[in-house]
Amino acid sequence: MRGWPVSLEEGPVGLRPLRLRDSAALRETRARNAEWLRPWEPTHPEMPLQTTGLAPYLAMVQAIRREARQGVAMPWAITYDGRFAGQLTIGAIVWGSARSAQIGYWIDSARAGLGVTPTAVALAVDHCFFTVGLHRVEANIRPENHKSRRVVEKLGFRDEGLRKRQLHIDGAWRDHLCYALTVEDVPRGLLSTWRGARVGGGRPEGPGEGTAPGGAQGATGARPERS
Repeated sequence: MRGWPVSLEEGPVGLRPLRLRDSAALRETRARNAEWLRPWEPTHPEMPLQTTGLAPYLAMVQAIRREARQGVAMPWAITYDGRFAGQLTIGAIVWGSARSAQIGYWIDSARAGLGVTPTAVALAVDHCFFTVGLHRVEANIRPENHKSRRVVEKLGFRDEGLRKRQLHIDGAWRDHLCYALTVEDVPRGLLSTWRGARVGGGRPEGPGEGTAPGGAQGATGARPERS
């Protein structure tokens, strides 16, 4: 897949490919944020929110890295000042005539309110559109998750309606709102839109949600890496 693996940066916020050695940070951060994440996390027995051994996390990272090699996912660790702060995944990538994907993310509650999540989303979406060559990216968010909805709304994602009982979340099949962008919506890049929104005021931030987990246009740094 063109443009993968790669690390992206905007100020203190970074995206870098998820690595096997991130498994310990994943375990610690998710366990510490269990109550913060539980209402919005897809129910994955292999990715428990409580403290467990490393094996489930190693298996998850191995699986999603395998999807990346197959060209159907881009799994990133979100970093803040160089430290692990969450996860963002571009997944369910469809090529051919669709060229679409879904974005999912979560953020450590200790980093909420700093603009980390929208900055990471903007970096990832610009990379998808202007380097990888995707045409459409969508985020599916529970109607009750107002903070996460505010993230995508502030970035200009379009509300395309309700998807009934789309994902199994917190013990039940939950409705989700579908938000989407196409490359025509952001001809100058999504990161420039977010920069303008921050100048205008407001820093949306939430725990995150979604079906997941050259350089990007507008990014201050994009570094190709070896997988």
